[in-house]
Amino acid sequence: MSEETAERSAPAGGDAGTDDAPDPRRWRILGVSLVVGFMSLLDVTIVNVAIPSIRAGLETTAGAVQWLVSGYALAFGLTLVTGGRLGDALGRRRLMAIGLVGFVVSSAAVGLAPSIELAIAARLLQGASAGLLTPQNSGIIQDLFRGPERGRAFGLFGLTVSVSSAAGPILGGAIIALLGEEQGWRWLFLVNVPIGLLALVGVLRLVPGRPPEDGADPQADGDHAGRRTPVDLDLRGALLLGGGVLAVLYPLVMLEGGALWPLALVPLAPALLVAFARWERRVSAAGRAPLLDVGLLRRTPGYADGIAVGSLYFTGFTGIFLVLSVVSQEELGYSALEAGLLSTPFALGAALTARPAGRLVSSVGRRLTVQSLAVMMSGVALLALLLPLADGAALWWVVVPTLLLAGLGAGGVISPNFTLTLADVPPRMGGAAGAALQTGQRIGSAMGAALLMTTYQVVLSTTDDPVRAFQGALAAALAVLTLAQVSAVRSWRRDD
Repeated sequence: MSEETAERSAPAGGDAGTDDAPDPRRWRILGVSLVVGFMSLLDVTIVNVAIPSIRAGLETTAGAVQWLVSGYALAFGLTLVTGGRLGDALGRRRLMAIGLVGFVVSSAAVGLAPSIELAIAARLLQGASAGLLTPQNSGIIQDLFRGPERGRAFGLFGLTVSVSSAAGPILGGAIIALLGEEQGWRWLFLVNVPIGLLALVGVLRLVPGRPPEDGADPQADGDHAGRRTPVDLDLRGALLLGGGVLAVLYPLVMLEGGALWPLALVPLAPALLVAFARWERRVSAAGRAPLLDVGLLRRTPGYADGIAVGSLYFTGFTGIFLVLSVVSQEELGYSALEAGLLSTPFALGAALTARPAGRLVSSVGRRLTVQSLAVMMSGVALLALLLPLADGAALWWVVVPTLLLAGLGAGGVISPNFTLTLADVPPRMGGAAGAALQTGQRIGSAMGAALLMTTYQVVLSTTDDPVRAFQGALAAALAVLTLAQVSAVRSWRRDD
C-alpha cells in the first residue's frame, strides 16, 4: 500500500460528531506521540547540568554555550504555531515524520560538532524540528479522543510534560557521570538518534495521515479523484507571529548571556502581535484558513484564561531547576548527576498525580487547577523557608520533601489546564490552538529562567550568600505563580 493510499484509509479524527466510532488504535497512537513529545521536551532541560562539560569539551566561553541552552528554546517557540497549523492541514503523520527526521539529523550534528558554531547551528535546527513535533501531541488528542477519555489522554500528556522537564537534569547528569565529563555531553544529543529512528517507525505505521475531507474530494472521478487541494498556509500571519515571539524570546535569550541591548526589541512585540491578530481576522473574513483563529480567544470559554494560566505557571516553576542546578554545582560542589537527582522528587510527585488529575478534570473542572496550584506553591514556599537549614549534604533533607509536595501539585496543573483550555476548540484547529498554548509555555519558560537567574545573581552580588540568593529567586517564582493562581480562580468563577 502506498503512503498516499494509507493516508486516505487511516482513521483520523475530525470535528466532533463526524465519526462516532473512535479509532481502536488511539491509545497506541498516543503512546508513540508521547514518546516523541517526551524526547523533544527533555532536550529543553537536559543540557542544564552539562554547561561546564560542554564549555571544556569545545574550549569555548560560557556565553557561547548558553546559546546551546537558549537557542533551542528560541527556535522551538518560533515554530510551534506554524507546526500546529501545518499538522492540522497536512496531517499529523507527515509533520511528525518531517520533524523527527530533522530532530534526529540535528541531534547527531550537535553531538558530533567539532566547534561551538556548528553545534549552535545544529541546535537551532533541533529546536525548530521540536516545534514541528510538539503541537501534534495536543492535535492527536483533539482528533482521536472525546469526553472523559480526552481528559485521561491529556493526563498522560501532562505527565509527559512534567516528568520531561524535571527528568532532563537527572538523565543529563547520569549520562555525563557514566561517560565522562569531557565527551559525555555529546551523548546527551546522540542518544536521540536510535530513539528517534524507532519512534519514526511507530509514527509511519500508526499515526493517521491527512483526513480526505480536509484536502481531497472522495466523490470526484477521473483525473480529479482523490486529488488534494494545495494547503493555503498563511505566510504573512506566520511572519507576524514569528516576529512577535522573536521580539520577546530573543532579548530573554541574550539577557541570560548578559547583553542588554536586545531589550530595545521588546516594544515591537505588542505591535507585531496586534498586527497579527488584525491580519488573522482579515484572513478569516475572506474565507481563507488562518494560521490561528484568534476569535477563539474571545468566543471559546476558558481558552484565553487557560493560555494565561499555562504561561504564568511555566514562568514561575521552570527556572527553579536551573537555579537549583547552579547553586548545587557552583556553590555546594555537587556533581552533575547529584545536581540532576535533586529534581527527582518533583518528577515523582508529578508522575503520581498527573493521571488521576486527568481522570478527575471532567467532573471537577477548573477548581482542580486552583487546588493543585495551591499545593505546588506550598511546596515552593516551604523550600524557601527551610533553605537556611540546608548546608552541603543537608540540602537533600530540605529539597526532597518540599519538591515532592510541589510535584504533587504540579501534576494536577498541566494536564487539566490543557483539557479545559482546549475543551471547546474544534478538532480542525486542535494543533494550532494547542500550539498557541504551548508557545505561551515556551515564552514563560524563557522568561522564568531569565527572571529567576537574574534575581539570584542580583541578590548574590549584594549579599554574597547563595542561600539568600536562592530564596530571592524562589520568592520571584512564588510571585509569578500567584498571578497564575489569580487567572485560574478567575476562570473557575466564570465557569460557575
